Amino acid sequence: MQTEQAIPNSTESGDKAARLAVTVFPVLVLAAGALGLAAPDAFKGWGTNVPYLLGVVMFCMGLTMTPLDFQGVVKRPWAVALGLVAHYLIMPGLGWLIAHALGLSPQLAAGVILVGCAPSGTASNVVTYLARGDVALSVSVATVSTVLAPLITPPLTLLLAGEYLPVDAGSMVTDILKTVLLPVIAGLVVRLLFGRHIGRMLSALPWLSALTIAAIVAIVVAGSAAAIKSAAALVFLAVFLHNGLGLALGYGAGKLARLGQPASRAMAFEVGMQNSGLAASLATAHFSPLAALPSAVFSVWHNVSGALVAAWMARRNSSPSRGVPPCSLRAWGSSRTNSAKPVINGAQGPGAGLSARWKPTAANDPPTPDPP
Repeated sequence: MQTEQAIPNSTESGDKAARLAVTVFPVLVLAAGALGLAAPDAFKGWGTNVPYLLGVVMFCMGLTMTPLDFQGVVKRPWAVALGLVAHYLIMPGLGWLIAHALGLSPQLAAGVILVGCAPSGTASNVVTYLARGDVALSVSVATVSTVLAPLITPPLTLLLAGEYLPVDAGSMVTDILKTVLLPVIAGLVVRLLFGRHIGRMLSALPWLSALTIAAIVAIVVAGSAAAIKSAAALVFLAVFLHNGLGLALGYGAGKLARLGQPASRAMAFEVGMQNSGLAASLATAHFSPLAALPSAVFSVWHNVSGALVAAWMARRNSSPSRGVPPCSLRAWGSSRTNSAKPVINGAQGPGAGLSARWKPTAANDPPTPDPP
């Protein structure tokens, strides 16, 4: 009985912490972008540090993961496969179409396409939770899309952006391995070896991740400050269309595949929200600071739009999310709202980082969806 009473309180706590997360993060990123625009000289020469900063974010993500994060792939291969195909088909294709439709310059076009070729965004899981969506599916798709990024993002970028700028796909594979996959694996190994000690510091990871991504945005904006005034409106339009259409088509793909309402909501955010930090890092390293501008704008806007769409979806359906409140949200709010201790994959522990793949417990995993 005590456990049953703790769940509603935990849900309320998770909702509050989730709203705090999706409110604080865009504000931090927006403030960082404004700082980079107002004082670009302060960040002069920092561009080479962007890959290392991204590595910090991905290491934090690895610290919050366990091997159980991949259980959903085994339990629901059809749904996860559909999410991956939709993500890596819809967003790259939209990027290419929008670049052509708006007549973007080669640098901006390559930047928009690169955002579309990136894996799922680091905040997609928490937004899915706010939308009363299928958190378990969101976790699985986001995790696997990140792991597969070294194999998928470079060739897609070469195929779609190669007409605008030269793309060294081989070098891009190496960069993604160094800045994404290796830090994630390193974080996972450290978590497995020193779980108890890491658990004590997990509550600091959301802020470390948020501040690091904000620093990336400040550097990217500062590097192209001179061109922003003339290109800002066009870039925002491209990002608005890219993100909005991605959310809509992702949701439509879930409905078309008859995954159900919660899973379709998860699909919307797994398709429409991108790892813009990775895109900014790759654009800075392989193209130019101007090509990274769409990533910086996307980093702010997709969190704002995701929160708004999630709130609208939640109002349409008052039923709880598919899964218990992601316990990592407690890192953004109070962890003492009730006497129950948070549970991560069946083990007690504190919250996880902003870049974590927030996950429900196995006992609350949603049922496997019916095939179409």
